[in-house]
Amino acid sequence: MARPRKFDEERAVDAALEAFWTAGYEATSTQDLCEATGLGRSSIYNTFHSKRDLFRRALSLYMERRTGELTELLEGDLTAREKVRGIFERVVDEEVERGRGCFFVNTAVELADRDAEVAHALERDYRLRLDALTATLDAGRRSGDIDPAKDARALAHFVIATVSGIRVSARAGADRAVLESVARTALAAI
Repeated sequence: MARPRKFDEERAVDAALEAFWTAGYEATSTQDLCEATGLGRSSIYNTFHSKRDLFRRALSLYMERRTGELTELLEGDLTAREKVRGIFERVVDEEVERGRGCFFVNTAVELADRDAEVAHALERDYRLRLDALTATLDAGRRSGDIDPAKDARALAHFVIATVSGIRVSARAGADRAVLESVARTALAAI
């Protein structure tokens, strides 16, 4: 008879997410994962099968949370412009407070070109965010909040690229004033 698990899998995945987010996939060792989760090697491998499988679960958890947060913001009662401003403000605050970039962006840079499964997961999440932003910006165009001459899909790509750029700039040493300036400039372009 198999012994019952004595730990919370989701909490272990969350702890692994923090470890991977801090150091990246390649630089995170099994020992790092043991220390982060409080689990032994056998528990990690019996539950998650491999470092790669645990990473995929952590990435999935991250994308589910972040896309959920974005969806919640976009479904709110603010204008389209206020929603985009809220996205930029949240990103600037996160980078100033934590300064570790975006797990999505970090993963895309580290793994997307050599791991088709990870690349596919990233593409799927990107499309979800792109579609949600496009709908918001298109509604803004119809209400007059966003310039109706501008393409909502192109603007949605622009917002996503700006968010990524802010995160990368912060990792490169840009301070709050610079990040806020980038956000203001991007908002003005919309």
